[in-house]
Amino acid sequence: MADDEEEMGEEENTNNLGSYEGDRNENNERHGFGKAKLPNGDTYEGQYQNGKRHGTGTYRFANGARYIGDYMKNKRHGQGTFHYPDGSKYEGEWNENIREGIGTYTYPNNDTYEGEWKNHQRHGKGTYTYAATKAQYTGTWNNGKRQGPGEMQFAHYKYVGKFHDNYPKGKGKFVFKNGYQQNGEYHITSTVTDDDSDAPPQVQYKWIAHDVTPVEQEQPYDLDDEQAETDRTQEHDTLQRMHILSDNNTPENQLNPETGDTFDGNEDIDENRQENDEIPGEEQFDEEP
Repeated sequence: MADDEEEMGEEENTNNLGSYEGDRNENNERHGFGKAKLPNGDTYEGQYQNGKRHGTGTYRFANGARYIGDYMKNKRHGQGTFHYPDGSKYEGEWNENIREGIGTYTYPNNDTYEGEWKNHQRHGKGTYTYAATKAQYTGTWNNGKRQGPGEMQFAHYKYVGKFHDNYPKGKGKFVFKNGYQQNGEYHITSTVTDDDSDAPPQVQYKWIAHDVTPVEQEQPYDLDDEQAETDRTQEHDTLQRMHILSDNNTPENQLNPETGDTFDGNEDIDENRQENDEIPGEEQFDEEP
């Protein structure tokens, strides 16, 4: 469903207007600053123009959601912040009730996306940061999915290459802070579909290493052994969440610059979080993970 207040029980455009306290114009329309309480329990406090929400205001939904920001002719338009019932929020630009432009979405697990949006979807250039590991993807997006050139950054290494439909595909490289990079390419080998399940097909793909070359060292390792092991564990967990790693190998084993080892991986790009595009009982935004 679209992100539309009318679909969330907004009744201000009907004959049942609820209660209102505030300014009016010569036509007795709500005009200027006012406070309204809707029959469904929603409230609005802010600017009106010719009977419609227009300017800055705060709209509180009965289910706990709220929007603070700009309106134009009853629609969220301009800069605004939407707080969702589960604690997530979006701060940024709106276009007629749609997340569109530049904005930051904070998810329930504190992951964040900061960048461009179109039609409620991550679209354009943007950065997704994983709160648990501090791993970070920076690159281009298309309709909510990683698409085109991108970079996945970890504490001690990064992957640089192209993505297609959320998956790394084609030529790329792993760059390590120990002074080496491994060049190679990802090949999608097959997709597995379970006829008895509604789950999306599972993509299988393989990293084929070509060569290992020295690069300018970005920074020396200066962590003690315990901290380094902690970082490696966190990085491995994040890669497995993206299914860039297979289950039983570490990045060091799979991408050893001394041996040029290769590895297989499966990915469904479940970013291990609940999407927060649902206002319970009222509406759901169709945003892909």
